Amino acid sequence: MNNPQVSVIIVSFNTRDLLRDCLNTLIKEAGNINYEIIVIDNASKDDSANMVATEFPDIKLICSTENLGFAAANNLGFAQAQGDYIVLLNSDAFLWPHALERSLEYIQANPKIGIGGARLINPDESWQPSARLFPSLLNHLIVISGLANKYPKSKFFGRMDRTWADTNQAASVDWVPGAFSIMPRKVLEKVGYFDEQFFLYCEEVDLCKRFKMAGYEVYYWPDVTVIHLGGESSKSLTDLEMSTSGKQINLWQIRSTLLYYRKHHGLIITWLWMQLENNWHLLRIWKNCFNQKANNSKTMRKLLKQAWHETQGGKISPPRPW
Repeated sequence: MNNPQVSVIIVSFNTRDLLRDCLNTLIKEAGNINYEIIVIDNASKDDSANMVATEFPDIKLICSTENLGFAAANNLGFAQAQGDYIVLLNSDAFLWPHALERSLEYIQANPKIGIGGARLINPDESWQPSARLFPSLLNHLIVISGLANKYPKSKFFGRMDRTWADTNQAASVDWVPGAFSIMPRKVLEKVGYFDEQFFLYCEEVDLCKRFKMAGYEVYYWPDVTVIHLGGESSKSLTDLEMSTSGKQINLWQIRSTLLYYRKHHGLIITWLWMQLENNWHLLRIWKNCFNQKANNSKTMRKLLKQAWHETQGGKISPPRPW
């Protein structure tokens, strides 16, 4: 549309049927907002691009000849966007009624907000972590030790995912997931697009950190609700080691974490994170001897070593596509 209020950017990689449902839900729930939709197809092999071109001819479709990853693909959309506000929406995320209207209303009402996020829920309407603290050595130790899961209502131990907080209360937070977020385009232009060294994972953490460094707030809104499946694109990459939840690619997660720590905390903290993670898995091997947990930790130690070498200790991003 001409002069849209909102540009909704969706990156798609091998999620054709989910993407169709995502687009239909978005169109149904957009309300009276003047919007445009930009889909970036990351060299999908499931005919996603043709589906969009055929079934949604009014959508702006950008087709990449290679998988650019989440950050670089969204940056293509940012460059093409005409709306005053940018919305990121995953292809496996589905808006609830009024979600888009409310998010636009809230961010227009507060010029101090640089980026806002939604209450993310699973298909059974159970809660997903939707408002989080920035990574740190302490936060990581609390999570991997299991203390975060054991004491979720503790303000200290539940700090990383804010499991202690009332999910029905809006809050200024450190970062919100990229499954759904909204930001003023002029503020995004000021702060800068996604850092493309992050192929997948940590890119939204880095962006939110830069928003906060520039003096803007990151907000969580509980009545902006989005169903998020999570990890659907990653499932199509069957040759890579996945997390125990089956939603994250372990090697890529480690690479991005190293890149994030090196960028924002320097070499020493990055090395300490590496030692913390490595030694934790060594302890798991000793504790669990020859069972599956020990085998998983052995694999993780190999991936940690590989990622450290490939990123030169978080200094460089390996050539893409990862």
